[in-house]
Amino acid sequence: MLDKNSKIYVAGHNGLVGSAIWNNLKSRGYTNLVGRSHKELDLTDQVAVKKFFDEEQPEAVVLAAAFVGGIMANMLYRADFIMMNMKIQCNVISEAYAHGVKKLLFLGSTCIYPKNAPQPMKEDCLLTSPLEYTNEEYAIAKIAGLKMCESYNLQYGTNYIAVMPTNLYGPNDNFHLENSHVMPAMMRKVYLAKLIHDGEWDKIATDLNKRPVEGVTGSGLSRISEPTNEARAESKLACTMPCKEEEDDSQLENGAAQANNKFSNSQILDNRKKALNKFTNSQILDNRKKALDVLAKYGIYDNRVVLWGSGKPLREFLWSEDMADASVHVLLNVNFSDIIGIEKYSSVHYGATTDGAVDRNHSAGRGGYIPSLGEIRNCHINVGTGKELTIRELSELVVKAVGFEGTVEFDASKPDGTMRKLIDVEKLHSLGWTHKVEIEQGVQKLFDWYKESLEA
Repeated sequence: MLDKNSKIYVAGHNGLVGSAIWNNLKSRGYTNLVGRSHKELDLTDQVAVKKFFDEEQPEAVVLAAAFVGGIMANMLYRADFIMMNMKIQCNVISEAYAHGVKKLLFLGSTCIYPKNAPQPMKEDCLLTSPLEYTNEEYAIAKIAGLKMCESYNLQYGTNYIAVMPTNLYGPNDNFHLENSHVMPAMMRKVYLAKLIHDGEWDKIATDLNKRPVEGVTGSGLSRISEPTNEARAESKLACTMPCKEEEDDSQLENGAAQANNKFSNSQILDNRKKALNKFTNSQILDNRKKALDVLAKYGIYDNRVVLWGSGKPLREFLWSEDMADASVHVLLNVNFSDIIGIEKYSSVHYGATTDGAVDRNHSAGRGGYIPSLGEIRNCHINVGTGKELTIRELSELVVKAVGFEGTVEFDASKPDGTMRKLIDVEKLHSLGWTHKVEIEQGVQKLFDWYKESLEA
């Protein structure tokens, strides 16, 4: 058991799950937490990761950092998804072992399971048949990560545990239209389609400024605070004589001249204003058209949203703060021995040393698995609700939360991905944890958070 002063490194502490785990630990009185942003520490950089562990010497590690995205991103950037995640996992897990970390929690994904796995999916169905092609690379990386934890435990007697969460959503979710997961992407699309219909260009501008799409921001969508030089030049063309403030008092020789100049100056200023407004309005309309053209690429229109797939696939969703609570529960209360039911599962527990060099020609000092124990596999833990709904049903919950009165269409020519991904959570329940937030409540909570994030 880790005490309240234990130094715990949360890798990915700014992300969806990492931030929730960080907050959960703090709420339990664990304040000696260490986190680094991607800019501060690139986990794909082996030298940088070693330097970090040399300096910080954490007692426990939560590996919540990952290179993630939705179905489109997984299909487009296949090499990135397998390579980036493998680098992160190899660097963090190997350095955790090299620095004597007592407890490590690795977060994977239920996409590790075969495409046609029996439902609900038990941990034992891992590697029993082919994976879903659209996210195969990410799945393989996560399988490698859980196998690293399992293998380090069996050879070196470590206490590393892998948890496989179902689809997550919650505060600090990624709402990027190309790289986010299904729920936040769907929610943002519905929200923007509503704003377009309502003519809420100030709110659209705020949304695009917060999360630009293909380089398009909210600049110039609703108003232009300062006229451009081009606008000023065009407005001056409407003037045929200088304004009153530009004249010399000596030119105003009598009352008649003054009255005439007053009329002329007023007319000139009015012409300038009209010309400037005409120019800026034209520019605003052009900016809006460009923004609408980009949003249309993602299926976002005036009071209409088009989503990928048929809407028929079934998905399970878990509120990220519930996932965090489950993760911290496992970190603090569950050991590898509890999962497999064997107290001494490595030769290290019987005196084998681990200070030897890793060399295929030498076996001394390398710990070792105990063959007599038989096959020990699938030691990871599913984390979810054990409940599911269709993507179409999810869209109905999102529509209700947003207050959208338009139409949601499904493009069946686009891929659906795995048709069903329900996990069996019996092992998790046996270890003393169950979820709290149901999907209907969670969708509303996520939309409330998203609106608040735009105002921050």
